Amino acid sequence: MITITPAATKQIQASAEKGDMQGLSMRIAAKRNPDGTLHYGMGFDDNKLDDDMHINTGGIDIVIGENSHLLMEGTTLDFVEIEPGTWQFIFMNPNDANYSPAT
Repeated sequence: MITITPAATKQIQASAEKGDMQGLSMRIAAKRNPDGTLHYGMGFDDNKLDDDMHINTGGIDIVIGENSHLLMEGTTLDFVEIEPGTWQFIFMNPNDANYSPAT
Protein backbone atom coordinates (compact mmCIF):
# COMPACT_ATOMS: atom_id res chain seq x y z
CA MET A 1 0.00 0.00 0.00
CA ILE A 2 1.14 3.56 -0.72
CA THR A 3 0.32 6.56 1.47
CA ILE A 4 -0.39 9.95 -0.07
CA THR A 5 0.00 12.84 2.40
CA PRO A 6 -2.55 15.66 2.55
CA ALA A 7 0.07 18.06 1.11
CA ALA A 8 0.68 15.76 -1.89
CA THR A 9 -3.07 15.29 -2.39
CA LYS A 10 -3.60 19.06 -2.38
CA GLN A 11 -0.81 19.60 -4.92
CA ILE A 12 -2.10 16.84 -7.22
CA GLN A 13 -5.56 18.47 -7.10
CA ALA A 14 -4.05 21.89 -7.87
CA SER A 15 -2.03 20.45 -10.78
CA ALA A 16 -5.13 18.76 -12.19
CA GLU A 17 -7.06 22.04 -12.06
CA LYS A 18 -4.21 24.08 -13.54
CA GLY A 19 -3.70 21.59 -16.39
CA ASP A 20 -7.45 21.08 -16.98
CA MET A 21 -6.99 17.39 -16.05
CA GLN A 22 -9.81 17.09 -13.50
CA GLY A 23 -11.33 13.62 -13.51
CA LEU A 24 -8.17 11.89 -14.75
CA SER A 25 -6.27 9.43 -12.61
CA MET A 26 -2.76 10.18 -11.35
CA ARG A 27 -0.57 7.29 -12.48
CA ILE A 28 2.55 6.64 -10.38
CA ALA A 29 5.29 4.26 -11.52
CA ALA A 30 8.62 3.03 -10.20
CA LYS A 31 11.50 1.29 -11.97
CA ARG A 32 14.61 -0.16 -10.37
CA ASN A 33 17.93 1.26 -11.63
CA PRO A 34 21.01 -0.97 -11.98
CA ASP A 35 22.43 0.47 -8.73
CA GLY A 36 19.33 -0.58 -6.76
CA THR A 37 17.84 2.90 -6.49
CA LEU A 38 14.40 3.61 -7.85
CA HIS A 39 13.31 6.01 -10.58
CA TYR A 40 9.79 7.41 -10.24
CA GLY A 41 7.36 8.83 -12.72
CA MET A 42 3.94 10.34 -12.30
CA GLY A 43 1.40 11.96 -14.56
CA PHE A 44 -2.28 12.17 -15.35
CA ASP A 45 -3.64 9.21 -17.29
CA ASP A 46 -6.99 8.06 -18.62
CA ASN A 47 -5.89 4.45 -19.30
CA LYS A 48 -7.39 1.78 -17.08
CA LEU A 49 -5.69 -1.61 -16.98
CA ASP A 50 -7.14 -4.70 -15.28
CA ASP A 51 -4.11 -5.21 -13.02
CA ASP A 52 -3.82 -1.59 -11.87
CA MET A 53 -4.04 -0.88 -8.16
CA HIS A 54 -6.31 2.07 -7.32
CA ILE A 55 -6.14 4.28 -4.25
CA ASN A 56 -8.67 7.06 -3.74
CA THR A 57 -7.43 9.98 -1.70
CA GLY A 58 -9.12 13.34 -1.45
CA GLY A 59 -11.29 12.51 -4.46
CA ILE A 60 -8.27 11.67 -6.62
CA ASP A 61 -7.82 8.22 -8.15
CA ILE A 62 -4.17 7.18 -7.77
CA VAL A 63 -3.22 4.34 -10.13
CA ILE A 64 -0.17 2.10 -9.77
CA GLY A 65 0.60 -0.37 -12.54
CA GLU A 66 1.20 -4.05 -11.93
CA ASN A 67 4.97 -3.77 -12.48
CA SER A 68 5.27 -1.07 -9.81
CA HIS A 69 3.11 -2.63 -7.06
CA LEU A 70 5.92 -4.39 -5.19
CA LEU A 71 8.44 -1.58 -5.70
CA MET A 72 5.98 0.92 -4.20
CA GLU A 73 4.90 -1.19 -1.19
CA GLY A 74 5.18 0.89 1.99
CA THR A 75 5.93 4.15 0.14
CA THR A 76 4.77 7.57 1.28
CA LEU A 77 4.38 10.32 -1.33
CA ASP A 78 4.70 13.83 0.08
CA PHE A 79 5.00 17.37 -1.27
CA VAL A 80 7.58 19.34 0.70
CA GLU A 81 9.63 22.53 0.62
CA ILE A 82 13.16 21.32 -0.20
CA GLU A 83 14.65 24.78 0.27
CA PRO A 84 13.00 28.16 0.66
CA GLY A 85 10.57 28.62 -2.24
CA THR A 86 11.33 25.25 -3.85
CA TRP A 87 8.58 22.63 -3.47
CA GLN A 88 8.85 19.08 -4.76
CA PHE A 89 7.16 15.69 -4.60
CA ILE A 90 9.28 13.19 -2.68
CA PHE A 91 8.95 9.43 -2.40
CA MET A 92 9.88 7.92 0.95
CA ASN A 93 10.25 4.29 -0.03
CA PRO A 94 11.81 1.56 2.12
CA ASN A 95 12.38 -0.48 -1.08
CA ASP A 96 14.83 2.11 -2.43
CA ALA A 97 18.55 1.47 -1.81
CA ASN A 98 19.01 5.17 -0.87
CA TYR A 99 16.11 5.27 1.60
CA SER A 100 16.80 6.21 5.17
CA PRO A 101 13.89 6.79 7.55
CA ALA A 102 13.31 10.29 8.81
CA THR A 103 14.46 10.90 12.35
